[in-house]
Amino acid sequence: MNTTQKNVASQTELLSPAGDWDCARAAVENGANAIYFGLDCGFNARFRAKNFGLDDLPQLMSWLRTRGVRGYVTMNTLAFPSELPDLIEVIERVADAGVDAVLVQDFGVARIVRSICEQLEVHASTQMSLTSAETIAACRDLGLSRVVLARELSLDEIRKITSATEMPIEVFIHGALCVAYSGQCLTSESLGGRSANRGQCAQACRLPYELICDGEDRDLGEVRYLLSPQDLAGYAAIPDLIDAGVASLKIEGRLKTPEYVANITGHYRRAIDDAVRTGQVHVDETARQEMELSFSRGFSPGWLGGNDHKQLVPGKQSSKRGIEIGSVLGFDQNRVRVRLRAPVALGDGLAIAVAGEAMQGGRIYSIEDVQYERLESAAAGAEVWIGFGRGEIDWREVELDDTVFKNDDPKLNRRLRQSFAKPDAVARQAIDIEVRAAVGSVLQMSAKTMGGREVSVSGTQVLEKANKHPADETMLREKIARLGGTPFQLRTFTAQLSDGPMVPVGLLNQLRRELVETLIAQLESRPERTIDVAAGRRLLAPLSGDVSSSPDASPRLAVLCRNLEQVAVASQFEGCTLYADFHDIRQYKQAIATAHAGGAQIGIASVRMQKPGEMGLLRVLGRHEPDFFLARNLAAIHHLTATGKPVIADFSLNVANHRSAEWLLGLGVQRVTSSYDLNRDQLMDLVNSVVPGDLEIVVHQHMPMFHMEHCVFCSVMSPGTNKTNCGRPCDRHVVKLRDRVGAEHPLQADVACRNTLYNATAQSGSEIVAELIERGVHWFRIELLEENEKETRDTIQAYQSLLAGEISGSEVWTRLQATNRLGVTRGTLESKRNPLAIL
Repeated sequence: MNTTQKNVASQTELLSPAGDWDCARAAVENGANAIYFGLDCGFNARFRAKNFGLDDLPQLMSWLRTRGVRGYVTMNTLAFPSELPDLIEVIERVADAGVDAVLVQDFGVARIVRSICEQLEVHASTQMSLTSAETIAACRDLGLSRVVLARELSLDEIRKITSATEMPIEVFIHGALCVAYSGQCLTSESLGGRSANRGQCAQACRLPYELICDGEDRDLGEVRYLLSPQDLAGYAAIPDLIDAGVASLKIEGRLKTPEYVANITGHYRRAIDDAVRTGQVHVDETARQEMELSFSRGFSPGWLGGNDHKQLVPGKQSSKRGIEIGSVLGFDQNRVRVRLRAPVALGDGLAIAVAGEAMQGGRIYSIEDVQYERLESAAAGAEVWIGFGRGEIDWREVELDDTVFKNDDPKLNRRLRQSFAKPDAVARQAIDIEVRAAVGSVLQMSAKTMGGREVSVSGTQVLEKANKHPADETMLREKIARLGGTPFQLRTFTAQLSDGPMVPVGLLNQLRRELVETLIAQLESRPERTIDVAAGRRLLAPLSGDVSSSPDASPRLAVLCRNLEQVAVASQFEGCTLYADFHDIRQYKQAIATAHAGGAQIGIASVRMQKPGEMGLLRVLGRHEPDFFLARNLAAIHHLTATGKPVIADFSLNVANHRSAEWLLGLGVQRVTSSYDLNRDQLMDLVNSVVPGDLEIVVHQHMPMFHMEHCVFCSVMSPGTNKTNCGRPCDRHVVKLRDRVGAEHPLQADVACRNTLYNATAQSGSEIVAELIERGVHWFRIELLEENEKETRDTIQAYQSLLAGEISGSEVWTRLQATNRLGVTRGTLESKRNPLAIL
C-alpha cells in the first residue's frame, strides 16, 4: 500500500449500530469512528429496536463528541404528508442536539432536512436504492453528503462508482443480508400490511418455500430456505474497499445485543488497522469463530466478490446456529460423543440439529474424555462425551451423524461486556498537545483534536530561569501524557522552550487538568447551527395547480402487459394506453407494432435497478422508439427524459408524499406513480397534497414482493453460479414458490437476470376508484402478469366499465373474483389489515 492509500485508509470510518445506550458504549469502546441509531418516535427502519428518545440526544451527542465519535440518526423510512409536521419537530430537535447526519430514504424528507438546517448532513440510506454513479448524479440537488450503496454491488462495481463520482460512499461490511434490494421489498406489506419501508419487516425471506417447476413439485432435499442469504462477513475485502476510496464501512445490527456490537466492532477495528499497516487483513479461525458465536446464519462475502448464488443462499437453514463443532458419534442417557472442531467448556450452549430445521440443545453440564476423566474444557481435536441437564434433550429425536453446534460462550460474553462496562474510557480520543515555556513569560498549553477542535490555557505564574535542571521536552512529555481517567490520549507532543525555564511540576499538572477540562467543555457544547423551522413548515403546504386546466381530465386506463398476447388483446380496447414490460427485449419491436396497428399508444418499462455498466439497457429501449417510457430508477429518468419523449416515474421511486412527487416532477417526468406502500388512507393523504393529475395509481396488480439480485433459477435449477454459466433455465421453465400457507407465487427474471417474486393473488383497488376520480385523479393502471387472453380481456373490460361509470367498484370486485383463478384481494388498499397475517 503506498502513502496515498495509507492516507485514505487512515480516514476510513468504521460505522457501528447502536440500538440502545449499552450498544453505543460497546461500539465506542471497541473502536467505532461513528455510530448510527434510531429514535423511538418512529421514522426509522428498525421499528423493533429499543432506540433512543429525543430527550437522550443532547447527552448522547455530547458524550460522543468527547470521544471523537460521530453520531447519525436514521430517518430511513417513507413519510406520509400527515406525518410531516411531527417530522419537522423531530428534525429540529436532531439538528439542535448536534447530531452529525441523518440517513434518509425519502426524497421529500431529504429536502425538508436541508431546508431546516444546512449544517446537518444528509446521507442517502441504502433504502434510496442508489446503485450506480448515474443514480447518484441524478439526485445531486438533494444536497447529499454521503450515499450508502446497495449491498448487491461487487468490489469491481463499487470501484467503478467511486472512480466516477466525488460523493463519499458508504458500504456494508458485516451483518445480515436482505434477499431483496433495500427499499424495493414489498413482501411484508403485501402479505401482512406491515411495510419494510416503514421499519416493520416481517422477514418473510427467512421462511421455507417449495419449488414448483412447470406445474410439478421439485424435490430439493434439505434445501428449503430458498430466499434466506447467509450473513455478510466482508473483512477480506477491506484492503480493496479502502483502495477504492470507500469513506465508511458499516456494520449491520441495530437489533443485536451489546455483546454482538462489541465483538464485531472490535474485530473490524483490528482488521481496518491491519489493512492500514500491512495492506492485508489477517483474521484467524479463533476470531472468525468468535464473530460467528455472536450471530451468524453462516458467513459469506455477500455480493462483494460478485454473484455466486449457490454460495449466497445454500438454503439449508435460516436462523442462527453458531459454529459447527462436530457430529454425533454416539449418545447414551444424557450424553453425546463428539470429536471437536472447536473448543468447548462447561456452561457453553450447544445444540443438535435433528430432523429438518429443529434443534435440540442446552448448556454443557459435564465434559469427559474417552477414558471418562472429567474435564472443565476441551480443545479442538479432542473426542469427548458432553453431558446435558436431565430433560433438556429429547433423545428420541437424535440420530448418529446429526450436526452439533456451539451457539453460546459465556466466557466470551463476559469478556465482551467487560470491554465496555468499565467506568473509565477504554478507546480514547487522540489529541495533539503543544507546550510553550519561556523565561519571563507564563506557561502556555494548547490541545487539538483530530477533528479540528482546539483550546488553549495559560498559567498566571511568570517562569524563572532554572539554576540546575531546566525543563526539557522529555520531562514535559512524561507529565503531559498522564491522561488516565480522561477521554483523551496523547498522539503528538511538541515543546517550544526558551532560555532554560524552570517549570514546577505542580504548575504543569494543574495546567494539564485545566486544558482537559476546557477541551471537554468545548466538545460537550453543541455546535452552532442555523435552524429554520419555518422553512420546513412552508414545505407542508399542498402542491398547487388547477386540476380543471388539464386538457385530458377524464379518467384514463393504462394497461401494463408482460407478453405479446396481452399486448394484442389490450390494443383492441379503445382509449387504453399500454406499457410493455418483457423479459425478452427483442419482442418490444413487435409489441410496438401491434399496439400501433390497434391505434394504441405504448411505452416501455425500464428495469428497476441500474448498476454500473448497464446504461446500454436504457439506450436499447430508446432505439425501439416507443411513444413514452416508464422509468423505475433515477438513472432511467435522467437518461430517458433527455430523449424528449414523455417519461412516467414508476412505483419503485417510492413516492409517499407531495415533496417527493414535486422533486421527481422537477426532474422532467410527466407524472408519478404512487408508492405501493400506501394503504387506502395514506393514498388519499397523498392525493390531497398533490395536483391529482400528476399522479398515476395502480388499482390492479400482482404485488411484486421480492425484487432480488439473487437468482433462484440459477441457485437451484442450474449447475452454474451466475448468469455467465447458468444456462438460463429462466428461459425454459415456469417457476413458482409455494409458501407455508400453500400460496404459489410466480417467479420471473428480468432482462438483467434479477428475480421478482409476485404475489399469487391479484390485488384490486376497484372499490376506491370512484373516490379517487372525485378527488381529481384521472390516470389509473392495471398490471397483468400471467393472465391468458380471456382473463386479460375480462380484466380490462371490468376496469374500463368502472372508469366509465357503468358499474361500481364492488361489481368489479365480484366479476374479478369469478374470473381470476386465485380470486383477488384488497391488499394494501384495504383500510384495516391484520399485520400478523404473514406469520
